Amino acid sequence: MARTTVNLAKLAAAAFTDEAKAGDLMISLRWPDGVACPRCGGADPYRANRKGYKGHPPRRGLFKCSQCRKQFTVTTGTVFESTHIPVSKWLMAMHLMCASKKGISAHQLHRMLGITYRAAWFVNHRLRWAMNTNASLF
Repeated sequence: MARTTVNLAKLAAAAFTDEAKAGDLMISLRWPDGVACPRCGGADPYRANRKGYKGHPPRRGLFKCSQCRKQFTVTTGTVFESTHIPVSKWLMAMHLMCASKKGISAHQLHRMLGITYRAAWFVNHRLRWAMNTNASLF
């Protein structure tokens, strides 16, 4: 797999226009050879067409494993799991943290991403933890 350079302009054009594009980018980064179940490793999952409830839209990017029958998304088993912060904000924060020479504060992330300070602090600490422990980003 050939590595390509990614700059903020490429990411903004490719992934940050809407959440569907950010999710597709995450899928292509996490599973370049096709989607696989993060729990059992099953290589034949299918998209689950789960309807929304009480006026909510259906869940995009929801898969179901044909072997273990568990549902999962692209964020399952990663540092992005169990958060309400959009994937596009996570990708932007990750790029800003890695591209910054001296690091970036939670307050700066709060201003640049347009999220609350509390959410920026959470993103900052979770990404720092993942970089320190070699946890699964993708």
